[in-house]
Amino acid sequence: MSDDHSTAIGVLGSAFNPPHLGHLALAQEAHWQLGLDEVILVPTGQAPHKQIADDPGGEARMEMTRMAAGEDNRFSVSSLEVDREGPSYTYETLEALAEERADRELVFVMGADAAVGLESWRRPERVVELAGLAVARREGVSDAQVGAVMRSLGCEGPTMLEMPQFGVSSSAVRQRARNGRPLRYLVPQPVADYIEEKGIYR
Repeated sequence: MSDDHSTAIGVLGSAFNPPHLGHLALAQEAHWQLGLDEVILVPTGQAPHKQIADDPGGEARMEMTRMAAGEDNRFSVSSLEVDREGPSYTYETLEALAEERADRELVFVMGADAAVGLESWRRPERVVELAGLAVARREGVSDAQVGAVMRSLGCEGPTMLEMPQFGVSSSAVRQRARNGRPLRYLVPQPVADYIEEKGIYR
């Protein structure tokens, strides 16, 4: 990270299936702890490694992510991956964003559980070349484990983010939706309404 933090933009990629309050808390913490200009939420298009479970489709996830970001001017949503043909690779997304926002430094925001698997991603060294990394601490993953992976990729220690612990996950929200349970206070209200109206995950 350069000293001039005010020109940095966070990039948070996820299936956002659906986006929940844990995602928004992570985006907020990255924004606040790193002094970012904004955090771009990037819904995964086609996941290269695995099928996205119960996927209502990229457009629906995109729509829910827009609703989740809502009026919060700290967040924006990019359809880069959803619009792209074929599998979504993070390095390609970062290349496109680096070109689009050439005047800005990029910071890729990820959970520690994802960070320790970074070596298995397509062209991980390109990911760390294109963006600084901010890693949210997760239960069961030590800073040392994250640091070891980063060093192997030639990345100067990532910034570790302190995260409030959220007991909410996308899979748990989908399960609740399937069982007709209320989703309020787990996902933003417009997202809960959208899931209910469209009968998504039923």
